[in-house]
Amino acid sequence: MTPIYRCLLLAVALLSLTACVSQTVKSTRIPPLNGPSVEVPEELLLDVGVAIFDAGLDDYEEDDDELPIYPEVRRAEALFLPNKLAAALQDSGAWGAVRVMPNEEQLVDVLVSGTILHSDGESLKLQVTATDSRQKVWLEKTYTGKVSRYAYTATRADHDPFQAVFNTIANDLLEILEDRSDKTRRDIRMLTELRFARAFSPDAFSGYAQPDPRGRYEILRLPAEGDPMLLRVRKIRERDHVFIDTLQDYYTEFDEMMAAPYHEWRKLSYEEVIAIRELKAESMRQLVTGAVAVIGGIAAQIEGDSGASRAAGRIAMIGGAYILKSGLHKRNETALHVEALEELGTSLEAEIAPRVIDLEDRTVTLSGTVEEQYAQWRELLAEIYQTEIGDLELPAVTPDSPATL
Repeated sequence: MTPIYRCLLLAVALLSLTACVSQTVKSTRIPPLNGPSVEVPEELLLDVGVAIFDAGLDDYEEDDDELPIYPEVRRAEALFLPNKLAAALQDSGAWGAVRVMPNEEQLVDVLVSGTILHSDGESLKLQVTATDSRQKVWLEKTYTGKVSRYAYTATRADHDPFQAVFNTIANDLLEILEDRSDKTRRDIRMLTELRFARAFSPDAFSGYAQPDPRGRYEILRLPAEGDPMLLRVRKIRERDHVFIDTLQDYYTEFDEMMAAPYHEWRKLSYEEVIAIRELKAESMRQLVTGAVAVIGGIAAQIEGDSGASRAAGRIAMIGGAYILKSGLHKRNETALHVEALEELGTSLEAEIAPRVIDLEDRTVTLSGTVEEQYAQWRELLAEIYQTEIGDLELPAVTPDSPATL
């Protein structure tokens, strides 16, 4: 087999490889939100906290061959996406209060946390974990959504392009919830309260619930009904809920502020992803074709037994070099598409104004980010609690203290 023939076979094989495109099934159907199969008494409804997502930037290293991640966009997405998930959970009607939480340290019946693994307007990939107040994991799963251009048309403006992802997560959590017995739900609610109380008064409440070697909490005994310390903790917890509810106004405002520019960014990013993919495919085809033409030209120059074949070899070399140059030029064009995202991305960062809290004896101003303000608020709650309990005696532990609900 001559070198020229081998080159031709190589050209066919390589061009066949570059023509292969992985097929992904896309669905334009949004799965409906499922509701509870039976009516649940209010006292058995579990509250849900959706923590601000991890932006997924810790291990990120920019790769020139890929669409880059813009940290300011990712941080904004980490605030925006939890709102969409919380709304889906709330709309299912299966839960008590559903709140967006500043971080994963909040004590709530069921805490949902997430990490953004990928987001570019065409695909959204989230790692989602749900854990109850017993520290038992309900869900640990990766969800991926992929959309088409149809998701960004005017007819779909009333839906988030990736609403299917949020509805699927909500439906999965509902399925798990419906497997939990009434007693389990009561235990979860009580453990949330006991752990909250323990955080403010470890000496008074450490004997009611303890973690086992695996870190899972279980109820050892219950406070007596009317226990003054527990009543004060409940008042503190009510104040905490009121404060977190005011934070929901901020998250809602941020959601409304971000919706329009983020939709445009997603739409633009989607177009960039498709354009870059097409440019890379075209660039690769031209690079392969050019390389094969150059190799074939060299072989014809070496093995040609006539002036005509050697002339054909020179033409092949010149043509191959031109195609190579064209392929490299197309690859450089991708940078122009990527740069178009920067200006819009920098406009998505959020700010929060100082929050003034009026107490009976003073006025306190909280400042900083949402998480910083909430940390200041928890410190203030601890101070209020210590002031209110005064010299109350710690509850006594007796052999007949109730151990179950």
